[in-house]
Amino acid sequence: MSGAARLLGGGGHEPAVRLDLDVAVPGLLTLWGDSEARLAGRVVVEGVADDPGATGTLQIAPLRRRRLRYQLSFHGTDGRQLRLDGWKSVNLLRPIHSMTTLPVTLYDDRGGVVGEAVLRFDIRSLPRFLAGFRYRRSPSGVSRGAGVWGSRWRGQAGRLEVWYTTLSDPTTGTGAWLHQEIVAPEDGGAPYQHGWIVVFPPNEQPLLHRVAPHDVAVCRDGDPLASSGITWRPELLSGDTGDAAWSLTADHTGSPLFTFPSWAWRSELLPAAQVVATPGARFDGSIRIGAREFAFRGAPGASSRIYGHGNARRWTWLHSDLDDGVVIEVVSAVSTLPLLRRLPPLTFVRLRTSDGDWPTHAGLLTAARMHARIGLPTWSVRGRIGGRRIRVEVRMPAEQTVTLDYAEPSGDRVVCRNSERADVTVEIDRRERGRWRSEHRWSARGTAHAEVGGRE
Repeated sequence: MSGAARLLGGGGHEPAVRLDLDVAVPGLLTLWGDSEARLAGRVVVEGVADDPGATGTLQIAPLRRRRLRYQLSFHGTDGRQLRLDGWKSVNLLRPIHSMTTLPVTLYDDRGGVVGEAVLRFDIRSLPRFLAGFRYRRSPSGVSRGAGVWGSRWRGQAGRLEVWYTTLSDPTTGTGAWLHQEIVAPEDGGAPYQHGWIVVFPPNEQPLLHRVAPHDVAVCRDGDPLASSGITWRPELLSGDTGDAAWSLTADHTGSPLFTFPSWAWRSELLPAAQVVATPGARFDGSIRIGAREFAFRGAPGASSRIYGHGNARRWTWLHSDLDDGVVIEVVSAVSTLPLLRRLPPLTFVRLRTSDGDWPTHAGLLTAARMHARIGLPTWSVRGRIGGRRIRVEVRMPAEQTVTLDYAEPSGDRVVCRNSERADVTVEIDRRERGRWRSEHRWSARGTAHAEVGGRE
C-alpha cells in the first residue's frame, strides 16, 4: 500500500509512504471470523523512515467488527521508535473502496502524533497479491501441531480456551469436575487464567474451590497452564493452590471423539467447537478441598477441550459412560450471533461403541435435525439419524448441582449449573418393515455428567 503523509511541522511537504508487508494468519482465514495476524516487512516514509524490520499485528474482522486494523512499530532514520496505527472501515455498500483504503496515524515513542496519511492498495496488483497466499503447517511442537490437547490460543483478543475433566468413582459414587480456562477479553484487556475444582459426594452438597484468576501469556510449547503450577496432560492432572490440591493419573486408549465436526475444531470456522480429547479414560488419584480428601480408583471419565470466541447464548452438555463400554457425548447450543440466536438449539450427539462412532460423521445437517428441550431439573434431546431415532433424557438433582457464574471474553456474565451425579436414559430405535423397534437402551444413575448454562 502507498500514499502521501501530512507531517506536523512539515511546511506543506507531503512525503511518500509505502508499506510492503508479509502477513502470517494463524489458522484458516475467514470473512466472518476475527483473527489477529502477524505483520513483518518494510515501512518507508520519505525523509523520515526506511525500516525493513518493521513488525506488528493486523486484526482481520471484516464482518464481525467491520474493520481491518493495522498496528506497526518501526524505526525512523534518526533512530526514534515510531508507530503506525490505522484501520480499514469495511462498508458493505462500497466494498472495493473500503477494503483498499487505509487511513493511518503516525506516532512517536511518547505517543505524540507525527503525522497522518491515507494509503491505498492498487487493485491492479490483485493477481500478484492473491498469488502470494501460502498455507504452511505449524512446526512440530507449536500449539496448532499439538493435536486436540495442546493450546490453540495465540494471543488474540476475544477468545476462550477451556480444559475440563469429569469423572465418577465406581466404589463411592463420588463425582468430580476439574476446569481451567484462558479468557482473552474482547476489549484488549489483560488475558487471564482461572478455573475451579468441584467434588460431588453422594447425599451431600457439592464442594467447590475456585482457582483465582492470574495473568497468562502465550506459550509456544502448547502448555500455558504450566505458568500457574498446574499440570494438564493426557496422562496427568495435578495442581496445588493451598486450599485445594489434586493429582490424577489417567489410563486411556483410542482416538479423540469429535462432538462437533472435526473440521470445525481444526479450522476454527465456527464461533466455538468442542472435542473429547480422551473419551473412556480411567482415573486414579485424589482430590483435596480444604481438610477433606477424596480418593478415586479406576474412575470412568473423560478430558475435553473447548476453543472459540466464548460460550453459547444457551447450552446443555452431557457426558456419560454407559453399559457395554459405550460412551455418549451431547452438546446442544444456541449461538450468540445475531442471525442465529433466534434459531432452535443446534444439537450434536455422538456415541462411541465397540463397533465405532455413531453417527459416523458429526455433521451440521445431522445436528440440525435433532431437537432439544433445555430446562432444569430435566432436559432432553431427540431426533432421527438415518434409519434410527434416539431419545436422551437427563435429570440433574438440585441438591447435587452446583451453580457458577463467570465472565465471557465479551464481558457478559454467564451462569452454568453442573452436576457430576446426574441420571440419564438413552434409547435408540431402529425402523424395520415400517415399524419402530427398540435396538438399544442404556441408563446411568448418579454417574452421568451434565450441565445447563447461558447468559443471565
